[in-house]
Amino acid sequence: MPDVHSLVNEFILKLKKRKVEGSQATARLAAVLLRSVISQQRIGYTNQAGALIDAVKAVGEQLVAANPVEIAVGNIVRRVLHIIRDEDLSLTTAAMAGLNLSAVSDDDDDDTSPDDHPVLSAAAVAAAARSTLRPPSLQSLLEDMPDSAAVPHTSSSGGDSEGKSKSADKNSRSRKLKHDVIEAVNELIQDIDTCHEQIAEQAVEHIHHNEVILTLGSSRTVLQFLCAAREKKRSFRVFVAEGAPRYQGHLLAKELVARGLQTTLITDSAIFAMISRVNMVIVGAHAVMANGGVIAPVGLNMVALAAQRHAVPFVVLAGSHKLCPLYPHNPEVLLNELRSPSELLDFGEFSDCMDFGSGLGSPLLHVVNPAFDYVPPKLVSLFITDTGGHNPSYMYRLIADYYSADDLVLQRKAAPST
Repeated sequence: MPDVHSLVNEFILKLKKRKVEGSQATARLAAVLLRSVISQQRIGYTNQAGALIDAVKAVGEQLVAANPVEIAVGNIVRRVLHIIRDEDLSLTTAAMAGLNLSAVSDDDDDDTSPDDHPVLSAAAVAAAARSTLRPPSLQSLLEDMPDSAAVPHTSSSGGDSEGKSKSADKNSRSRKLKHDVIEAVNELIQDIDTCHEQIAEQAVEHIHHNEVILTLGSSRTVLQFLCAAREKKRSFRVFVAEGAPRYQGHLLAKELVARGLQTTLITDSAIFAMISRVNMVIVGAHAVMANGGVIAPVGLNMVALAAQRHAVPFVVLAGSHKLCPLYPHNPEVLLNELRSPSELLDFGEFSDCMDFGSGLGSPLLHVVNPAFDYVPPKLVSLFITDTGGHNPSYMYRLIADYYSADDLVLQRKAAPST
């Protein structure tokens, strides 16, 4: 098995050099890497969750710093931390139930050793106590499954055989948390892999006959969403804005035509002129913030404003790995990055305007090429995720089901100086 440090350094190098980009690709690779970190992390019998949390935070802090604009990486790190806390809470709750059952059934047995029971962390015990007072969310109720692993404690007088079973039980308890966390991370990876298909399954509920759909740039989620509606015998037309300066809309238009969809390619500047013919705007997203705001490819804020002006629904497709628990004003959020000016102009044609060797100081021509737009929640009509459709006002509650408040800031606390 490869050394975990080499795997971490290799992924960090890919993020820094932009060899891996896009929310789904970076999210999946981050989840696979963190699964390896957890698998190879050695934990003791006590404070198992704390050891895993420290290990994941140490790696996550490096990953986020390598390329802060890939918000999905930080999302996955926080999701894994939430998984660790949630699995630790589940095991602690089950252990507390076992202690209560043991106390009822063994009232007359005074020879019980403290080693018979698992060591419970104070934080987990407190969380378990608080969970009895906190009403469960709808998402938690839908995903809640009975724990069949809890086994009642029974007294026995088997002598040496009982001691061996106690030792084996202790070792199994020490491995159970790591096993459960890895299984949950595997489910997270599967959700990332299938998010496009789960979103596309809802297309027939939102796209109807003879409608005109507008989108901008290229998005795999949007492509599968539109093709799924086509497969359900929906007849509609798609307007694709080209998405300058990278012109990703050209690629999407070719894909749609190859799949048999009626497609019209328009320039970005023609969006306001064409929006009055449109029934719905469907776009992808780079990230969805806790307030329902969207970080999206540049140009989409203009599309959202045009849609609002003409009362056209503005629908955003986003997998759950794109849901970020931070707000746009948080200092940890990097809302934008500037891409190369070569996407806008040819340096050979403008070399005279950008000659730094002339001794005249700074050049007269400056080129700004932002990669993203921020679309405020008031411009969004509906979010469609792999868990269903949601209003922007509900996103904060949906996001709260995936993250813990203790993990919003990934920087570890510095040790107190002596």
